[in-house]
Amino acid sequence: MNRIHIRHLIGVLTGLAAALAAVVAGATAAFATTDPPPGPLSRYEPVAPAVPAHAHAAAASGTAGWQIALIAVGAAILGAIVAVLLERARTTRRHLPAPAA
Repeated sequence: MNRIHIRHLIGVLTGLAAALAAVVAGATAAFATTDPPPGPLSRYEPVAPAVPAHAHAAAASGTAGWQIALIAVGAAILGAIVAVLLERARTTRRHLPAPAA
């Protein structure tokens, strides 16, 4: 296999992986259900829990603004590092020394 075939195969596999990730991410929302409202048509009456449930602070109030900013800055730095490393790898491959005659 030459480089063109390998790059094409990598592109196809990357696309399939992205499609699979999108399906998995959407599947959790697709299978989410809520309890039916109580009434004569419901099959059961919901039972109150014996112990009150404890909600985590992040679930109750959301993520704090400084945490969102920290995640965004970290993602930007990581993206910049990956971009620089990929560019260096591309330029290293592109400039091959001339063979000796």
